[in-house]
Amino acid sequence: MNTSKAPELALFPLTAEVNNQRHLVIGGCDVVDLANEFGTPLYLFDEFTLRHKCREFKDEFCKYYPDTLVIYASKAFLNRALARIFKEEDLGLDVVSGGELSIAHSVDFPLNKVYFHGNNKTPEELNLALDLGVGRIVVDNFYELELLNRLAGEKGISQNILLRLTPGVDPHTHQYTTTGTIESKFGFPLATGQAEEVVTQALSASNLNLLGLHFHLGSPVSDIQPYELAIELVLRFGREMGGKFGFNLSEFGIGGGFAVPYTLDSKVPTIADYARVVTDKLNGLISGLGLSRPRLIIEPGRAIVGQAGVALYKVGAIKEIPGIKKYVCVDGGISDNIRPALYGAKYEALVANKASEAEKEMITIAGKLCESGDILVRDVNLATVHPGDIIAIPVCGAYSIPMASNYDAMPRPAIVMVKESQARLIRRRETYQDLMSLDLI
Repeated sequence: MNTSKAPELALFPLTAEVNNQRHLVIGGCDVVDLANEFGTPLYLFDEFTLRHKCREFKDEFCKYYPDTLVIYASKAFLNRALARIFKEEDLGLDVVSGGELSIAHSVDFPLNKVYFHGNNKTPEELNLALDLGVGRIVVDNFYELELLNRLAGEKGISQNILLRLTPGVDPHTHQYTTTGTIESKFGFPLATGQAEEVVTQALSASNLNLLGLHFHLGSPVSDIQPYELAIELVLRFGREMGGKFGFNLSEFGIGGGFAVPYTLDSKVPTIADYARVVTDKLNGLISGLGLSRPRLIIEPGRAIVGQAGVALYKVGAIKEIPGIKKYVCVDGGISDNIRPALYGAKYEALVANKASEAEKEMITIAGKLCESGDILVRDVNLATVHPGDIIAIPVCGAYSIPMASNYDAMPRPAIVMVKESQARLIRRRETYQDLMSLDLI
């Protein structure tokens, strides 16, 4: 691993370096060779970076709060290969659908370490969770509480649950990814009295075992102060519920949303920063409020897979508007990464086959989809680009792939995992036949 990498490689996986051919290398693999072998668009994941991030979260949080369970937020991206890695790294899983739960089950993931979230779990999904023996179901609303209690009773099961609360804290992130404010579709608001009401109902539910409380503020949250405020509000509420109803807070989930740098000028806390501040606040409040020590549950997703993933594209058409803009068009776009169009997400880029060449021109990287908003990176300085060059965009491991679509009947890209100079396909590229395989005439 190159430990003293050039600044332009800082956002790429931890194994990133440049070889003698001036090509970008990740996990010991020349990415230009990977693009030629597997085609483009191509997503690659660096196994070393994935495992390193898992261990960093466990080490940093457990250093200050030993009873911490790290559960990976599957919505950032989950497939069977990643699920096996998280299983081997002894993480839990946060799932939000029957599909994610089924992926976990398919690799024999320990289901006692699976937490099932979501604001509208269907009866079919809840029955699946009960049948498989999911460890915790995080109840999001009164309808679900009543439904789950009935379904568990029909099966003769006592299901462990947490309650998702909305503490009314603004995490200062994009409005589409803010989830902890009072008007959110998620959870029971503290301010309206509904949180107290659901605690009383959960404690009296004959087939449910209330273990703890959970909140999630949003994503990505680059300011740690909202976590501190929400932790205090929810812990004080937990103590109040203990005094009123004898509720014992044995598990306390603070969600995820930990930010990662997407651009070279990004300023976000490190994993160590999040761990130190969160656990210091938690330890202080537990002592000050006289609480027993609950298990701490954290749910990193983006912060584990974001940096590990890289998107590779091949350059096609180039359009220059003299004195205005130069478009470099690639063979993917919003069909495989909608984040720039949906959230205004910003990325850096590198010409992978000219990785050590000086930046010479400002260009905008455009996708090939039939939308003017199909722009991947705006106004980025790169080495001179020609058709056939390979563009690498870092920090594409989170949300790009699970939000991909078949817009314009585009097949979704292949995914490879790289490790110690070896690359293995972990998802094949879709074919045109795949696009039609579910159609009926």
